[in-house]
Amino acid sequence: MSEVQEAIAWSGSATVLVFVIGAGDTPLPREAFHVAGLVPDDFLPFPLESAPEPLERLGVVSYDLTFEDTALDLRDYTRACLERVCADGPAVAWAAYEGSFHYDHILTPDVAEQVYGYCVSGAGPVVEWDGDVLRGEDWKHRVAGVRAALDRLVAGAA
Repeated sequence: MSEVQEAIAWSGSATVLVFVIGAGDTPLPREAFHVAGLVPDDFLPFPLESAPEPLERLGVVSYDLTFEDTALDLRDYTRACLERVCADGPAVAWAAYEGSFHYDHILTPDVAEQVYGYCVSGAGPVVEWDGDVLRGEDWKHRVAGVRAALDRLVAGAA
């Protein structure tokens, strides 16, 4: 089992956490996450409140997508979810570990190793399942590029 798979299954079930900015604040329906041949056992969408003004205009939503079977390889599922949340218009999305989200640290170097996937509308999703890669400088640089795309999205919405 990969380090990422172990981390997302720490609680006894495997939970893929997906965050999206720019797709509005109305969550997608449960069926939107029936992708890559998998259906989550539990689906919890959360429009995130108390967002800073520029982010609030774009909408910030978190999805907890939980599977009871911790042996499932969720890499392709994560990729498909990221692609789905970025499909309906300008958005930036990422998959990250539980407890990694804070408005002051969205896609910053200090949380880059907790981000295991990302997508920017108009580009294909990227998912990394190797913990050594997530701790590397190249990954931090790539996540910084996603943050720059988010900053452009925010500036365009102002």
